[in-house]
Amino acid sequence: MRKSTPAPKKKMLEEYRRKRDFDVTPEPSGRPNSRNGPKAKLLYVIQKHQASHLHYDFRLEWRGVLLSWAIPKGPSLDPSVKRLAVQVEDHPIEYGSFEGVIPEGEYGAGTVMVWDKGMWLPEVSDVDAALAKGELKFQLFGNKLRGSWVLVRTRLNRSGKSQWLLIKHRDEYATSEDVEAAMPQSAASRRLMADIARAGRGDVTKAAKADPAGTPAR
Repeated sequence: MRKSTPAPKKKMLEEYRRKRDFDVTPEPSGRPNSRNGPKAKLLYVIQKHQASHLHYDFRLEWRGVLLSWAIPKGPSLDPSVKRLAVQVEDHPIEYGSFEGVIPEGEYGAGTVMVWDKGMWLPEVSDVDAALAKGELKFQLFGNKLRGSWVLVRTRLNRSGKSQWLLIKHRDEYATSEDVEAAMPQSAASRRLMADIARAGRGDVTKAAKADPAGTPAR
């Protein structure tokens, strides 16, 4: 049975909303909700994001929001590879299904793809305590990523954000295969980044740089 220590009270999603103009961006404004409980299914999603630079946004549902980390090089299925994951502001649950184009001039402007989605399950009895300690072990049940993983906090960067490492544990899902190159399509729509940009009237040329070379857009 999963236990949880009480989380400190805070204005959830305040930073997320402060950075965005919802009269301009199609991103959801969202609201915190509480689906967590011993039997709750917790959302997991990775969004491929071609903004000022390409990165992957790793998100885990917890306490009514999506805890979020930006992973510059994307996840790796190789246990010997440790991927930098910079913690960013919490996002609303609704953001987990967002796929489209953030307009130029807005925070995070660029193309967003739902690269992977599914559910996650903590491998610890107290998620809040594990996050505070800086070591969260969990199982992923996604379309592309599965099995056992760990997030390990290392230090604060110059801007004061927590830096973590995302590491795959050795299990039957571990491999040296480049999962990003092998499965570049959206887990939600099967589209490539260029397809998403074109549909959203975004910068197709810029978005296409995030697709594997030689992969034809539809």
